[in-house]
Amino acid sequence: MARGIPLLSLVLALLVGAFLWNAQADHSPSRAQANREVDRAQRAATAVTFQQAEALLAQFYALNGTYAGASVAGSGVTLARADAASYCIQTTSSHLAGPGGTAAAGTC
Repeated sequence: MARGIPLLSLVLALLVGAFLWNAQADHSPSRAQANREVDRAQRAATAVTFQQAEALLAQFYALNGTYAGASVAGSGVTLARADAASYCIQTTSSHLAGPGGTAAAGTC
């Protein structure tokens, strides 16, 4: 009887381990879901970057009455176009025509 206890303990431990592994495998996100989450996070980061650049441009406009000559250096975006009343800022994958625009795919 004493020889069977270690074997029973091993079998029980394996069964518990298999149960826990199976439970985790059933609840792990799929690759498609993980990609969607990454895309969502990238869009949110781009939106924050655009907001920071828009704040810089609004400050420049308040001081100068124009967007021409403005700089968004260090904000993570490129100022593609700026004139007296409007501007267009862009990243490598999206752009925002402002003021008051929304982010869209592609460049200016």
